[in-house]
Amino acid sequence: MKLLNKFLFILVLSTPISAQSLLEELPSDTDIILRDLGSSTPMPAFVEETPPPLSDSADAAVIKGLDRLNGTVAELTIQVGETVRYERLEITLEQCRYPQGDIDRDAFALLTIRDVREMDPRFHGWMFASSPALSALDHHRYDIWVLSCQSS
Repeated sequence: MKLLNKFLFILVLSTPISAQSLLEELPSDTDIILRDLGSSTPMPAFVEETPPPLSDSADAAVIKGLDRLNGTVAELTIQVGETVRYERLEITLEQCRYPQGDIDRDAFALLTIRDVREMDPRFHGWMFASSPALSALDHHRYDIWVLSCQSS
C-alpha cells in the first residue's frame, strides 16, 4: 500500500499542469480576466473613494493614572503633541478622537507611554475609554487609561 501511495504521489507531481489546462476545465460562461505578469503595460489605477470620517479630533485628553504600589490615583489633562510625566512614566498624546458630534461619548487616544528607566516605549497605540482592557499598558506598577477628550 505504501509503495502504491508513493507511486501515485510521484505520478501527480510529474504531470505538468498549465494555466491553459485549468482554464479548459472551467465552464464556458465563467468570466475570467487574465493579466500577463511579464507585461510592462501599466494597469489602470483603482481609485477608492474614502468615506467621511466617523470621528472628530479633540485638542486634549483626560487620562487617569494608578500607582498600584502606593494606591494613589491621578487625573492628567494632556494636550495633543504634549508629553507629561506621571511618576516614572512619560506619556505622549498623539491624537484624541471621539464619535462625530458627541464629545461626551466614548473617547479613544493614540498614546506613547515610556518608562523613564527604559529606552523603548512600554505602550504605543490606541486606548479606548469604553474598553480599557482591550488595549492596555503592560506595566508591573502603573495603570493608565483614557477617560475623555476635551476640545476648546
